[in-house]
Amino acid sequence: MPEPAPTFETREEVMFFDTDCGQVVHNLAYLRMIETCRTRLAAKLGMDLRSMSETQLYPVVTRTEIDYKRPARLGDWLVIRGRLAEVSTARFWCTFEMTRESDGCIIVNARQALALVQMPAGKPVRLPKGWAERWG
Repeated sequence: MPEPAPTFETREEVMFFDTDCGQVVHNLAYLRMIETCRTRLAAKLGMDLRSMSETQLYPVVTRTEIDYKRPARLGDWLVIRGRLAEVSTARFWCTFEMTRESDGCIIVNARQALALVQMPAGKPVRLPKGWAERWG
């Protein structure tokens, strides 16, 4: 029986550099916040920053799907929940839900496909043996 899918949660305050002139978060800032959560989630999958640097094996985003539900604004505290959602032999998918802490309102839903790439050659590699059985 597979283990529960790994999850990770981060928390971010919307800063001036995250917003446009109307103090609404711009799309690049949402992706940066998702990147932070995904990087911490990768560590739970055995791909922490130090290990990636030593092995030169990196999870690379190959696709991002994002639905913007409501705007976040300057000063909002956002909770980003990431989860390993799907595993195949060559790629895996992570899902993310971003909510405003003050009212629980869903701000963003996102899904990303990732593949492992061996650097410096840039060669895609299969996921580690056992991933599909462990979390599939």
